[in-house]
Amino acid sequence: MEFPSFDLTGKVAIVTGASRGIGRTLAVVVASRTIAELESLAEELRAMGRRVLIQPVDVSKLSDIQELSDATMSEFGHIDILVNNAGTHVDEAALDVTEEHWDLVIDTNLKGVFFCSQIIGRVMVEQRKGKIINVSSTFGLVGFKNRAAYSSSKGGVTNLTRVLAIEWGPYNVNVNGIAPTATRTSINENLFADPAWRERVLRLIPVGRFCQTQDLVGAVIFLASDASDMVTGVTLPVDGGWTAW
Repeated sequence: MEFPSFDLTGKVAIVTGASRGIGRTLAVVVASRTIAELESLAEELRAMGRRVLIQPVDVSKLSDIQELSDATMSEFGHIDILVNNAGTHVDEAALDVTEEHWDLVIDTNLKGVFFCSQIIGRVMVEQRKGKIINVSSTFGLVGFKNRAAYSSSKGGVTNLTRVLAIEWGPYNVNVNGIAPTATRTSINENLFADPAWRERVLRLIPVGRFCQTQDLVGAVIFLASDASDMVTGVTLPVDGGWTAW
């Protein structure tokens, strides 16, 4: 019996929000608004023997996404994997959410994921092959106080993943997601600096620790590889058991 492979050798992967946090660990086309940090990441990847393309992208702007797709195709000729990782959040009570904050979170976390998927998805549909991995969140599966905009955006990502999987399955394009639990990154340092917040969240994670960015790599490799060819429309919790309650 021949077993499916987890090998990604020769694959071209686009990772949005790649300059820091989760995206930096997963990243080879690296895309982000923070170019200086992309340069240092690119040097790390080149030292590992990988070809790297740096592309400045604001995922809320369709023109930037199209340039990302065009530049990748020009450089590599195909796109095998898209990791929709770019994201942001605003931690505030629902009664305090402003239109500005709502639009910022939804435009980055949901609009960005959809149009990155649509534009790169066109390439994959034409190729009749591709893997899209959307980074959702535990808060896209369950609710949590002070996360109205964020939970709404990530819940949208979770259901969008299902819709795209249904539409693009006939073209051999798999669309899945991962839902990390609380993961310490630069955008949520203020939360992790709050002992009461850490204690409240940690009580909800049965394994008894927070997620590390490295914990997500295995799930992404599986969903990006041929080993997951029969898996689509799924959002895999990487949450230490939070959603098992």
